[in-house]
Amino acid sequence: MVHKEQSNLNRIVRDLGIENIVDLLIEQIPGSDLNTLLLEAFSRKTKKSSASDLLRRYEANRFVQAARVNPLELKQLELDTLKIAQDHSFIPLQMSPVAPLGSCSIVATVDQNKIISALRGTEVVADATNLLALHISDCLKSGKLNNEDDFIRFCTTHRHVRAQNPQKAPGILSHFQLFCMVTSGKDKGPYSFEKQSFWEHINVYKDIFQALFHSDLEIVLSVRSGYKDSEGLVQRILRYGEEKSIHVVTSKSSTKTENQYYNGLQFTIIATINGHVLKIGDGGIVDWSQQLLGNKKERMMISAIGLDRLLL
Repeated sequence: MVHKEQSNLNRIVRDLGIENIVDLLIEQIPGSDLNTLLLEAFSRKTKKSSASDLLRRYEANRFVQAARVNPLELKQLELDTLKIAQDHSFIPLQMSPVAPLGSCSIVATVDQNKIISALRGTEVVADATNLLALHISDCLKSGKLNNEDDFIRFCTTHRHVRAQNPQKAPGILSHFQLFCMVTSGKDKGPYSFEKQSFWEHINVYKDIFQALFHSDLEIVLSVRSGYKDSEGLVQRILRYGEEKSIHVVTSKSSTKTENQYYNGLQFTIIATINGHVLKIGDGGIVDWSQQLLGNKKERMMISAIGLDRLLL
């Protein structure tokens, strides 16, 4: 995919006859001026298009077409998940359909080409946990929120679009609804934030799947780099769950795969719905608030589950 995109870019540059056109647009033009230039280009392009052109674009573009999921069932599921999370002290937020450009690729390890970049310094939301992290960090920076004495907990449901290659991920949905949670806190001792915030997320999912689907969960924990003792971190988190008598099936993955997205811990959420075993979501520790606020004491736990898959 990357090779194809680079080949297309090389062809465009060659056809225009301006070898350094990309460098000129990036280095020589301020962001606001580039936005003005692109707005004019798209305005002229649309003026040359007809209604039949528009319909053809709709037919050809998988990102814009209607979803298969029943919207009434989906809206009810959104309400139910948000209410359960709220009962666990997660504050529901309604997020914007767009995020600042680079929301996923700057602090995380996501390729910007897998995001639908837009104009006016925005992109279509591809991961609402990033948007929640930005909201929390902005509130911490401005003093509107404080995570010294207690965690900050937010949740949301949001429609997502990701420009993923359907050939590499058969059955992938063009757009989909996620239920997301983000917890923010401070490092205050031997993994106190990590242990408590992890099990708070798991308890929300435990209640969601038991109440709405009469299903138990399995949580698979994977060790990730980013902590001095990631193995010890995972062991302490598991031990904390035993000490608190939290009855959820947990296991530790023996697979050693590199993942720079999460720090120290990633967990996979597995549920059995109507006889089908679904890897329905994941979560883990991220360093986004550390990067955004320049503070190594910041801690953040994120997680999300797909809602469409639970109804299809």
